[in-house]
Amino acid sequence: MVRKAVQQFQIRSVVGTEQQAIDALKAVKEAGYDGIELCGFLVRPLPQAAIAIAKAAGFELESSADLDWKTMIKQSGLEVVGLHEDLDMIFALTANVVADAKAYGTENIIVSGLRSFDFSDKQAVVDLAERLNQAGKMLVKEGLRLLYHNHNCELRKVDAEKTAFQVLIEQTDPKYVNFEFDSYWPTEAGYDPLALMNSLGSRMKLYHINDRGFRVTGPTASIIESGSMELGYGNMNLKALVSTAKSCGVQAVILETHTNWVEDSPIKSLQLSAAFMNEYV
Repeated sequence: MVRKAVQQFQIRSVVGTEQQAIDALKAVKEAGYDGIELCGFLVRPLPQAAIAIAKAAGFELESSADLDWKTMIKQSGLEVVGLHEDLDMIFALTANVVADAKAYGTENIIVSGLRSFDFSDKQAVVDLAERLNQAGKMLVKEGLRLLYHNHNCELRKVDAEKTAFQVLIEQTDPKYVNFEFDSYWPTEAGYDPLALMNSLGSRMKLYHINDRGFRVTGPTASIIESGSMELGYGNMNLKALVSTAKSCGVQAVILETHTNWVEDSPIKSLQLSAAFMNEYV
């Protein structure tokens, strides 16, 4: 069964108190989703050393980390499909990361982004692949697996022939590193997300879904900027993307939009996107 999930980062602005978090999780469940994907820095009160690492990595720590997420999620009936972590955190706080993944009942640890990294430097990307292999090898020993989540920066060319993403695919060992593919960012970068999906094949274990289009009415200038949209309200070929993701054997399709929500509400946005998720996932 392919899970329909929401990324916790989407609801981060409406979970400042325990009651708000309970209400948000209830809304996710009632909309038809059966899973949630968590961010380590949003659910784990961190020691001072870890706070320093997070700040150096560019993460803004949220107050929701002080809430009892384990109890709230258990009561919500949502399954945790993965836990996003910073790569440095995986090395520095391995025991904490492993313990949290097991407590939440997920096998997936996802490296969700790198700050201040030069994806045009081929050797740096090769070195990153080796670090991912090392982290993945550690997690495999604990019965977990490491996934890498792409954005658009990995589509930078490292030479005339290859992108950084191609290097990461080639240089990581499938025994230790696989992928959570996000189709929005390659689309934004001008790449064919279906082709990239097919290049990953069974190495794509999770799929992040979003739509891209315009939330404007009336006359405009000759060029307008696009952004995130509720599923089915943008211009991406989501039906084909979901079909391909399912054929690759993904465990879950996960909704994540950061901004541009309908009525400026992440809850209303995920509710609107649920119509597509409930029909096609």
